[in-house]
Order: sequence, then C-alpha cells, then structure tokens
Amino acid sequence: MRPLNELLRPNIAALKPYTSARDEYQGKDAKVFLDANENPYNQPYNRYPDPLQRDLKERVARIKGVRPGQMFFGNGSDEAIDLMLRMFCRPGQDNAVAIEPTYGMYGVCADINGVEYRRVLMDENFQPDADKLLAAIDSNTKLVFFCSPNNPSGNNLDRAVIEKVLDSFDGITIVDEAYIDFAGVPSFLEQLDARPNLVVLQTFSKAWGMAGIRLGMAFASEEIIQTMNKVKYPYNVNQLTQQKALEEVKQYDRVQVWVCTLLEERARLMKDFAALDCCTKVYPSDANFFLARVKDASATYNYLVDNGIIVRNRSRIALCGNTLRVTIGTRAEDDELIECLKRM
Repeated sequence: MRPLNELLRPNIAALKPYTSARDEYQGKDAKVFLDANENPYNQPYNRYPDPLQRDLKERVARIKGVRPGQMFFGNGSDEAIDLMLRMFCRPGQDNAVAIEPTYGMYGVCADINGVEYRRVLMDENFQPDADKLLAAIDSNTKLVFFCSPNNPSGNNLDRAVIEKVLDSFDGITIVDEAYIDFAGVPSFLEQLDARPNLVVLQTFSKAWGMAGIRLGMAFASEEIIQTMNKVKYPYNVNQLTQQKALEEVKQYDRVQVWVCTLLEERARLMKDFAALDCCTKVYPSDANFFLARVKDASATYNYLVDNGIIVRNRSRIALCGNTLRVTIGTRAEDDELIECLKRM
C-alpha cells in the first residue's frame, strides 16, 4: 500500500476538521451543559448526539471482534462509499474500478464526485477475474470495489480473486459485506490488522432488520477511520438511530435466530421457484435474496405488481437479461408469491 497521505486527496490530507462542542467535551459527569447552544427543554432530544457513537461502537466491536477505533458508523453504508470517493479520488483525475454487475451506488457516488468509474465484467457465473481487474488499474486508480455476497447475483465472490487484488494493488480495496451474515464464509474483518489497504463495509439493514434506521458500518485501520471521522459531517448519526441500535445490539441472539430462519426459507423458496413454468434458472445464493432467470421478466414483474407482490426486475443490468431478484420473506409471503406465479 502506498502511504495514506499519498493516496488521499491533498486537500483532505491537509484538512483541519470542524470541532463540535461534543468533540471538545467527552465526559459524562457534568450536570449543566451550556456549551452547544442547545435548548434546555425537551430532554433528551434537545442534546446533540455523540458524534463518534462511542457507546454503540464499544458494544458492536465486541460482537465483530475488532477495536472501536477500527469502526466508522454512517447514515447507511452509502455514506461510507461516498466518503471513500471524496477522500481518495481527485475529480477529473483519479478513478475507481469495480466488478460488473454489482451494487449501483458505487457508480452513482463516483458520478456525483466526478470520478471515472471503470466496470470490469464478470463471467456468466458472476465471478470476477483478478487479471482483468488488475489490467483496468493504472497509476490514477485509488479504489477497487467488491461486493461479496454480490448484489444482484447473490453469490460469494471467489476469495482468491479478492486476495490477489489486495496483494497486488497499492491503493484501497473495499469489500462490501452487506449480506455476510447469510454467506456461510468468514468475514474479511479477520484480515483487517494484516491489510492496511482493506476497508470492509457492513450494515444494520439486512440481518439486523433495521433498514429503517439507516445505519451502516465501515471497518478499516485506525488511520483510515480517523480520516473518515475528519471528513464526515459532525453529527452524521442521529440520537434516535444510536438509541435504537443500542437496544437491538443487546438482543443479538434474535439476529442469529432470524438468520437461521431465513436460510431455511431461502432453500425452500429457491426450490419452489425453480419448479415454476415461468422459471428457466435460479442462481446460487449466499444472501437473503436470489436471482432467477425467467421467460419474460417484464411480463412476470408486471403480473406480480398487479397482484400486489413486488420483486425487482434486474433485466437492464449487464449479464442479467430476463432476471428477477427475489428477497426472502416470511413463509406466508413466499407462499403467496409461489401460488400467484402458479396461476400466471
């Protein structure tokens, strides 16, 4: 890895961050707070939240097996994705490389930030080629994005490919593990200390069942996390989100039960979907959804919408012609989907 200061945009490396009142005072013993121009009424919502979410990080760090200083919390994982591009890529000069097809926000954030986004097509089994990815990299490449399990294909990416890029690329490699709880493979968090060029993304939206509170996680070296905290907006995670996440973290056993239930339901639903007349192929899945090729995706999608059932038509994405992406629901919801398609 190149030294971090060489990878960062010069203005980011030199940035003096805004210091909030809650950055300057971090204790818990005070009784009277007259430092942040807050309204003294309507407690506790009158107070600014902890800008670094310290209590929550302490608890989550124990679950994830990392140090709190290796963690960043953001307004969904999208905030961390955007921060990576803003921190490392000079608009109009630097570029980012990613597998294709994959999660669309990598490309959208690159476009918003004026950063060239290079797509490297995977094979027909939705597996990347390390040599093709490395061939797309040049001296101005700062970031490489992987999503594993991948969205929309649902499969774990070949770990050896990711590791080869990590070993060969001297910039930042980002592994988005939004669906890792369903994957049955080790997280790249285990390699965090050994790889200073690795950033791992996870989320509270999927296995934790908290998409509505918008809380994403990034894990990296303390040096990278310190830079993210320097660039982010001061109070990027609100008090209600921190409060709800703290409540749920104390009930982590529930998450594990939900994951086991969804994995059992995934196997059942994929088998039933593959037996439908409209289905031509169901792709392997390591996530809480699966990708299926059907005879006419648009007609099938519209038929389901007319019957009050919403899936995702992914037909316009590379390698995904005539495919639908189906999230695993409750047994009753999944039965309703299958019965509806049997009547089609």
